[in-house]
Amino acid sequence: MRVPIIAGNWKMNTTIAEAEALVRQMLPELETIDGVETVVCPPFVSLDAVSRLTQGTSVQVGAQNLYHEPKGAYTGEVAPGMLVGVCRWVILGHSERRQYFHEDDRLVNQKVAAALDVGLKPILAVGERLEEREAGRTEEVIARQVRVGLESIPAPESLVIAYEPVWAIGTGRAASGDDANETIGLIRGLVAKQYGDAFAQRMRVLYGGSMTQDNVGGYMAMPEIDGGLIGGASLKAGDFVSIVRQAAEARRGQ
Repeated sequence: MRVPIIAGNWKMNTTIAEAEALVRQMLPELETIDGVETVVCPPFVSLDAVSRLTQGTSVQVGAQNLYHEPKGAYTGEVAPGMLVGVCRWVILGHSERRQYFHEDDRLVNQKVAAALDVGLKPILAVGERLEEREAGRTEEVIARQVRVGLESIPAPESLVIAYEPVWAIGTGRAASGDDANETIGLIRGLVAKQYGDAFAQRMRVLYGGSMTQDNVGGYMAMPEIDGGLIGGASLKAGDFVSIVRQAAEARRGQ
C-alpha cells in the first residue's frame, strides 16, 4: 500500500517569524499522526528556519522551486545544490510557475533532472486549464506534461506527481473525487508506459486544487489518490493538521 503524502505549499506567504510560529503551532499535533508523510514548503527565505524547527521530527521540508543550473550568473535564482541539507523535497512545474513565469514543459524537465541529480525529491505538478478542460483536451495536456516532464529521465524512485487542475487552484471549485481519481489513473497509466507497471503502482500521485478539511476524506477514499498538495488550507494550523489526520485515517480504513 502506498503511504499517503500531504504537502503544504505556502506559496508567497509568511515572514520568517510567521513561518516559525505556524510550524510551532502545528508540530505537536502532527507528531502524533502516523501513517502519512507530511511536508511543508515555505518560501525560500524561511527554509532554513523551518528546517531547524522540524529537525528530528516526522515533518519534512520542501522548496517551492529551483533553477536547473548548478551555479552562475542567474540573479535571483536558487541552484539545486543550495537546497541540499535544507530540504528534501521540491515542487516543480506548478501551474503558477507555468502561467506567471512562462515555464514550459522542457524547462520543467530540466528542473526535475537537476533535482534528482542532487538527491532532492521532486513533486512534479501537472494540470489542465479551464479552457483546455472544456475543449475536451485534458488527456492531451496531461499526457504532454508527463511525457515531456520526464523525458530521458531514468526511473526516478523518489518522484511524486501532483495533479492540480488549474481551474480548481484557489478558486474553491474542486474537482469531484471521481474526476480526480480518473485523471490520476490516467497519469499512472502514462507513467506505466514509460517506466513499467510495477514502478507506476509504487509511485504516489497527489491531488491539489482546493483540497480542504471538508473534502479530503472523499478524495482519500479514492483508490488512485495518494494524498494532497495543499495551498490555502496549509496556512491554517488547525486545518492542515485536520487534513493530515483525516488522510491517515482514511488510508487505515481501506
